[in-house]
Amino acid sequence: MDNEHQETDGAKSSPACEGAEKHPLSLQTAAFPHLPGVYLFRDSQGKILYVGKARDLKRRASSYFRSAGASQIKTRVLLGKASQLEYVVTATEKDALLLESSLIKKHRPRYNVTLRDDKSYPSLRIDPREPYPRLDVVRRFHKDGAIYFGPYPSAHSVRETVKILHQVFPLRLCKGKKLIPRERPCLNYSMGQCLGACAGKVTQEEYRSMVEEVILFLQGKTDVLQKQLKERMEDAASALEFEKAAFYRDRLRSVLSVLEKQHIVSGRQENRDVIGIHQEEEGTELVLLFVRQGEVIGQRSFDLGDAQGEKDELITAFIQQYYEEGRYIPDEILVPFPLEARNVLEEWLGESRGKRVRVRAVMRGDRKNLLDMASSNARERFLSRRKWQNRDTALLGALQRVLKLPRLPLRMACIDISNIQGLHAVGAVAVFSDARPDPESYRHFRIRGKQEPDDPAMMAEALERLFDQEPEFLEGLDLLVLDGGKGQLNRVHQLLAERGMDRQLPLISIAKEREEEIGEKGRGMYEKIYVPGRKNPVLLFRTPDVLHLLQRLRDEAHRFAISRYKSRHRRDLLTSVLDGIPGIGPARRQALMRQFGSVDALRNTTREELARTPGISKALAETILRALGKNEQDAS
Repeated sequence: MDNEHQETDGAKSSPACEGAEKHPLSLQTAAFPHLPGVYLFRDSQGKILYVGKARDLKRRASSYFRSAGASQIKTRVLLGKASQLEYVVTATEKDALLLESSLIKKHRPRYNVTLRDDKSYPSLRIDPREPYPRLDVVRRFHKDGAIYFGPYPSAHSVRETVKILHQVFPLRLCKGKKLIPRERPCLNYSMGQCLGACAGKVTQEEYRSMVEEVILFLQGKTDVLQKQLKERMEDAASALEFEKAAFYRDRLRSVLSVLEKQHIVSGRQENRDVIGIHQEEEGTELVLLFVRQGEVIGQRSFDLGDAQGEKDELITAFIQQYYEEGRYIPDEILVPFPLEARNVLEEWLGESRGKRVRVRAVMRGDRKNLLDMASSNARERFLSRRKWQNRDTALLGALQRVLKLPRLPLRMACIDISNIQGLHAVGAVAVFSDARPDPESYRHFRIRGKQEPDDPAMMAEALERLFDQEPEFLEGLDLLVLDGGKGQLNRVHQLLAERGMDRQLPLISIAKEREEEIGEKGRGMYEKIYVPGRKNPVLLFRTPDVLHLLQRLRDEAHRFAISRYKSRHRRDLLTSVLDGIPGIGPARRQALMRQFGSVDALRNTTREELARTPGISKALAETILRALGKNEQDAS
């Protein structure tokens, strides 16, 4: 990395006042090479603010100091905080693309596109090589010879698809690759949702013909499927097999009924993703439209937040991050305008997929209609999000006024403790940013200082650990909320005073209502809000929206605390059981915990399943099961 250009003088002066072209860092760009690479903006503490790639480093870096357009304000904000500008030269533009992606993933700079929606969407998988294949819902694509369909935008949409498919094509629903023979088929057979292969009610050839029909349907080759079903119906009728003919007739009708409900937008059978974007000074919204076999199956929206750059850069950065390993890559990706990095993106996507991928900007036809649809949805999502953000800001303003807080509580945290009689105690911290849950900022701590129930002391311990491990976490809070009453409030306020933060960090506690204190009509409206230095609690029944916000934060902390407690309880219980078994050391104990996760799961397993765990022989599996049996008898 070139550090020769890091020294700057007067970097703290605001470019918004002096003009971006007078920014001290603009002088450094004169020494940048006309080569591909990556450039980095850092603040005065050396923290990376933004990472960008360029085909020509000098030309791209210089453009920041003559920025204009919708992103000008964000560029000014970035340059106002930047004190250092560095670059790394790469051999090719593709290498710059990969390096930029790696640095963003590692450092998560504030002004880059960093997708929070990084979950994998559900898809359908079927392996025609199996004797009796079944449809599986999966979240990752693998090069394993199976056929994948999707992804679907939500678990609900994939469940609906599977439900419809099983009504039309009743493949087996039982789990596992290997079909377990039965004397009598299950209830699904009686309901007409399974062919009863396990009980020999259908031949393997007949079952495989239905698998081929499912694949044709999911591939969008419905004309071929209809032709096949019609031919089979006529052949069965000619052979006087009227029941079989009626079976194919009903399936053909079902297929036609499903097709009538589909939103077909193109006669072509390609799978494509369509990107729409809407950008204003307040932010950027991006919508990804999924089109599979000519049918729109759903969409996802992304709030790009403080991400800096023109639309071209933002879409390129989105493509880099979204189509990571394991994500489905379609035949083509439609974009609203030509991308400068189109060739290198197509090369990278093609290598990841193992097949050519096109990144296209089109101006007419069905594809243009899809782009217009995606862009329109992006605009509507942006306006809707801005409306909600304005509403949330007004709600936070009301909370500030009611509790007389020194600043708007944009970032709030709530601490809760979960334990049973002091055992397996966990302290959990839930965080709301801009009145919305921020799961990435949640924290939890294993309470070690107390073995008996003492919520105030346990909260203080969790807070002390947070002080010691992440002092900047508390410094960034605008309000700290405790799930409890005066006892918790006084103990934590004492700790804040000892740390010199009692004036810096506003503190309240919220106590759950007692039935004897309220009437039936007032339930949920008379929770007590305790504030340090005030004898009587604050009641928020006149501002129910403010109360509901605090309740949501409290309930989220409670939910998170219980989930962590259950996880710790299961692990500790399993560990205690395994510790007394000869031949089980730390490595095998960890392997069993990863494989089974709970004592009940371990007790309900078989010797063969247990022996498949790494490091567990059949003899040791028998020893474990005998020990668990003795424990179970002793307990009774």
